[in-house]
Parts: sequence; C-alpha cells; structure tokens
Amino acid sequence: MSTDLHELLRSLRVWDPEVTSLPGFDPAAAPEDPLHLFTRWLGEAATAGQPEPHTMSLATSDAEGRADVRTVMLHGADADGWAFATHAGSRKGRQLAGRPYAALGFYWPILGRQVRVRGPVEAASAEEAQTDLHVRSTGALAAALTGRQSEPLGSVEELRLASQAAWERARREPDAQAPTWTLYRVRAEEIEFFQGDASRRHLRLAYRRKGDGGWHRELLWP
Repeated sequence: MSTDLHELLRSLRVWDPEVTSLPGFDPAAAPEDPLHLFTRWLGEAATAGQPEPHTMSLATSDAEGRADVRTVMLHGADADGWAFATHAGSRKGRQLAGRPYAALGFYWPILGRQVRVRGPVEAASAEEAQTDLHVRSTGALAAALTGRQSEPLGSVEELRLASQAAWERARREPDAQAPTWTLYRVRAEEIEFFQGDASRRHLRLAYRRKGDGGWHRELLWP
C-alpha cells in the first residue's frame, strides 16, 4: 500500500457527526415482516437526504464461483421479491442464468444503516419486463435500446453514435421494445438490518425465511 493511500485512509472518518445521525433502533419493536421495516428505513434515508437511497450493490458469481459485484437500482420490492433489471446477455445476466442466486446490499451512511438481502433469483415474464421499462424515463429506455451491455467497445465515438440513435428512437417510439431487457427478482431467504452505534455496539437484526413462509428473527453479534 502506498504511503499516500495509507495516509488518506487514516484521515477518513466513518459516520462523521457533522453529516451523520445515528438513530436509535429497538429490534424488539421491529415488525414481523422485514419488508415493512425496509420500507420505513428507505423512507427515513430519503428524508434524511441520503443520495440515491434506492441504489444497491448486486453480488453474483460466475461458473467458477468467482464473486462479482456492481451497483444497480432497486425497481421494487414486494411479496414476490426484490426487483432489478438488466440485459439477459450482460455479464450479470449470464451469471444469473448459470447460478440463479444473488445478494443485495444497501448502505445509507447518513444514518449508519445497512440492509443485506440474499436468495434465489427468478426472471419475470417478458411482458412484465417491458411494462416495467416503459414506466421509466426516456433515458432508461434509451439505455436499454443501446444494448450490447458488457460487450467490448471499439471506441467512445461508437458509443456516442449508438446512444444518440437510441435516444432518438426512445423519443420517437416511447413503447419501443428492448427484447433482451429482463426484470429479475431476488426471492429473499435472508434479510439483515444493521444499525451503527457510535460506541461500536452495532445492532444486527436478521430475518430468515421459515418453511411456512413466515420469518424467524434473531440478533447477531456485531
């Protein structure tokens, strides 16, 4: 590790009180359904001013079991699962086809909170994926129409031309189809809520799916 990097890392603070408020959390009062707690925490993160609180890390693995991670947007969460979208031919799409299991990670440093989700992944129907795409912005449609996600790119100019053409089509055809655009859902088996504490007595509340579809709750050591 270089001296400059080491010094930079030592200078950085976690949960600087000037920009972070660590709220209290009573696990005993948490709802039976983790989705209700997630919805509340997401809303509180947004109200507190957390930038892009609906973004999350998505972890998958390839055929050799090597881990991969990237940041994507949460498209929704309900009894059917936690949804995100990508092209089926993208790296994550290919990995999910071979190993349909994923983990999600949300981090809201403004409140010292994390939420972790993991479970098997299923693809929604093509019709549902297109419907989800067409309720989003023109830019989202243009990005989907540009396509070729994760493929080698010859030049920045090639990207500019393809993106320009996609934007023009998205404006001209707001219902244009992006055939490989796929909506995925993580059917959560485990969900963990982490609340940071200034004294490092962090609280971790884990929900695990039971055979009857309900949830078992337990605290974890930090």
